[in-house]
Amino acid sequence: MTPATTPAIHQHLQIAIERDASDLHIVPGYFPTIRVNEALYAIRTESPISKKDAEGLLLPILSDAQLKIYREHLQYDFSYEMNGHRFRANFYTVKGAPAATFRIISPAIRTISELMLPPIFYEFTKMRSGLILITGPTGEGKSTTLAAVINEINMNYAKHIITIEDPIEYVYPVAKSIVSQRELNSDTYSFADALKGALREDPDIVLIGEMRDLETTQAALTIAETGHLVLSTLHTSSTPEAINRILDIFPSHQQGMIRSQLSSTLRAVVAQRLVPSLTQGRIPAVEVLVNTAGVSNAIRESKIHLIDNMIETGEEQGMLLFEKYLTRLYQQGTISKETAYTYALRQSEITKFIK
Repeated sequence: MTPATTPAIHQHLQIAIERDASDLHIVPGYFPTIRVNEALYAIRTESPISKKDAEGLLLPILSDAQLKIYREHLQYDFSYEMNGHRFRANFYTVKGAPAATFRIISPAIRTISELMLPPIFYEFTKMRSGLILITGPTGEGKSTTLAAVINEINMNYAKHIITIEDPIEYVYPVAKSIVSQRELNSDTYSFADALKGALREDPDIVLIGEMRDLETTQAALTIAETGHLVLSTLHTSSTPEAINRILDIFPSHQQGMIRSQLSSTLRAVVAQRLVPSLTQGRIPAVEVLVNTAGVSNAIRESKIHLIDNMIETGEEQGMLLFEKYLTRLYQQGTISKETAYTYALRQSEITKFIK
């Protein structure tokens, strides 16, 4: 691509990369803005972005088909590449003008050990069937953690892994597994359509970018129930909340059946937040729920409120309470006491562990 045809947005994306930002925001009325370690910093230009500027920065990087989708829905998710760097882009509309957020995707897939995740994540890679969920708010590293697990399988086991993503973020290298990556709108019209076909594609493992509606969630449970390993994400802050969220997706008359199905197919739930480290930006802090006989019974009998206590007392089964994990990071000198208190989900618990 010659300088004359290089999209104007590239100069801002390059600045985001050079400053180790996680996101670039293009919003009319504001200067281009990057996020670095949770803080926003404006990239000073001659003037804030106008509607015309936004159109000139954003629309040229869309193909005709992508532009059609964006104009029909006034928003659009897709992956974008620039000089070997990948971005997850979300285009949306603000007061009739285009706006966008670009999430910078690391060029390398970080390993489980590089992310400093607990050893039980290696056990996830050995599971043959069932459902594993990674939960947490948007922007808390769920996709990075999922990629670490999937690539650990890819590098060490001969499996057929199908991913259904919106959009594709990490591209997996050719290794021991076959990885069939499918992107919404480019390779399939919906998660539901892709999942209907997945069982005919001889998968061992199915990664679903997000369990976002009833049809997708039901398909995920069915695939897990039929002897495949399913990994997916949800937007909840704790592991018991993830179970409630799945149940709440279904109408009340189906919940008894879904409780039974979930109690038998669920393998583990991880709740993750990125917390500021004293030495290296933000690192994952996790809560891990493992589906033991007691947890399975609590799900089946609709006693989700008992699960917090099971997590706290279930370390021998690989469980980790979020506050205990924060305490461990604090005691290791990885995070500050203030960070542990700020990010705790249960203030009474963190107070008990850290005096």
